[in-house]
Amino acid sequence: MDPKKRVGLEAALRVEDGMVVGLGTGSTTHHFIKSLAERLKEEELEVWGIPTSYQSYFLAVELGIPVTTLDEHRPDLAVDGADEVDPHLNLIKGGGAAHTREKIVDYAARTFLVIVDEAKLVDQLGRFPVPVEVLPGAMSTVKEGLESMGGTAHLRMAHMKDGPVISDNNNFILDVQFESIPHPVHLEKELNNIPGVLENGIFTGAVDEVLAGSVDQVKSLKK
Repeated sequence: MDPKKRVGLEAALRVEDGMVVGLGTGSTTHHFIKSLAERLKEEELEVWGIPTSYQSYFLAVELGIPVTTLDEHRPDLAVDGADEVDPHLNLIKGGGAAHTREKIVDYAARTFLVIVDEAKLVDQLGRFPVPVEVLPGAMSTVKEGLESMGGTAHLRMAHMKDGPVISDNNNFILDVQFESIPHPVHLEKELNNIPGVLENGIFTGAVDEVLAGSVDQVKSLKK
């Protein structure tokens, strides 16, 4: 079985009747949302979802998962993917440009469960560039600040559309490559201290469990 589908199925089994669930964004969480919708229909569970992007919102509505917001409910469980996971369960997220809303929902959840294929496990963060969501009017000064910190920043350009990627929050995304990220906790805070940065894709200290899938098994990682 495809590792992404395998971990999506396993994560869906963690959802209990009556839960409010954060619905992450990306190809792996796509499988989770589909598996969750099947459980809701087959077992007649009462579950509410809080989408982290338009992508997850449209998918949840299409599949019949009732949706709500953080203004109304706190998530009991958030299920989301990642681009990289280190041994301390720190993450880089944002390949889908949804990391700001993902971080808001994931950090608010009572339990944060990450689902990945095992290729996303790394010894140290930094192979994948750090996505940084930036207010459009501050892009040049933010880029200078990022480069003064040792990062190489590139504006993410869109496919099937001329110009840059526009986030769900109507902002730009700078992908920042660092030579290494030995202290992700510090870097997460330092990036957000640059005026004009809305949020960055380093997630630290929030993950309760990671499910890492391969073709034949799912491995659970905890602190």
